Amino acid sequence: MKSRLPWLLFLAFMFLLSGCAHVISKDLRTKSDPSLTLSQVRQNPDTFKEKFVVWGGEIIETFNQRDGTTQIEVFQRPLSWRGEPKETNDSEGRFLVLADYYLDPYIYRKGKRITVGGELIGEKTRLLGEMEYRYPVVSSKQIYLWPEYYYQSYPYYYDPWWPYPYWRWGFGFGGYYYRPHPR
Repeated sequence: MKSRLPWLLFLAFMFLLSGCAHVISKDLRTKSDPSLTLSQVRQNPDTFKEKFVVWGGEIIETFNQRDGTTQIEVFQRPLSWRGEPKETNDSEGRFLVLADYYLDPYIYRKGKRITVGGELIGEKTRLLGEMEYRYPVVSSKQIYLWPEYYYQSYPYYYDPWWPYPYWRWGFGFGGYYYRPHPR
């Protein structure tokens, strides 16, 4: 039994650690230059062509094009150590993601968070309000769409008379209280 315990602990640790991995593959991250920022690329996009980047942020709009590709406009946000866009107002601007395949605009809709690993292929100028805006374009090699989180404070029916008279049946789950329904 003692010889199995270290192996079981090791396997449990590796299982827990696997949930904390970066969402973009290691191969793509080693090709990319983490010091290359969006504001540097926006200055002169042609000098950074064929460089790989890992950027992320919040989707502004998704366009499906006639040739079957999809273009996603992204509001850049800094990334965490896992590659998740941080909930902050800090941003270096906007960029475009070009996917070689169809992505459904309902799934990749406004407000969802995204992380992209890909190659810089140039720039595209589009109107943003009344001004012309230069968007760096990333040809995506890998896209990760982050799940949406919802906060629900009461996972059960709220009883204004709680805890009386059923206080003896109540027990807590991480700050939420569950009580079987009296029958």
